[in-house]
Amino acid sequence: MKHLNPYLALPGTCEAAMKFYQECLGGELTMQTFAQSGQEVPDDYKDKIMHSELKVEGIQIMASDTMPNHTIIPGDNITLSIQLTDLQEEETIFNKLAAGGKVTMPLQDTFWGARFGMLIDQFGINWMLNCPTQ
Repeated sequence: MKHLNPYLALPGTCEAAMKFYQECLGGELTMQTFAQSGQEVPDDYKDKIMHSELKVEGIQIMASDTMPNHTIIPGDNITLSIQLTDLQEEETIFNKLAAGGKVTMPLQDTFWGARFGMLIDQFGINWMLNCPTQ
């Protein structure tokens, strides 16, 4: 089963943005900071958002703050994220999307219990694929 949703990258404003979208749309909002995830970041970035999700009536928006010193270019801060349940299907789709494009993070196991990878396709569109391994 596949599920497609937008993933927003924000320059340190993720918490405010996602709370705003929740006010506008309603729904359930969850957020995890970099400190909660155990990721190594500068002290002034530990309370920034590593991952958030807003779910409301068939809508799912995910977002995070970019890493420190990463420049956001409007339009480049939206990624299409595919959630899958089959590891072989994930690999097949990843390889097809990557053809003629650029892999920015090869498929690999993650600390959140999934295999995850990122790429930019031949048309300049950013993609993330995530498949639970448990």
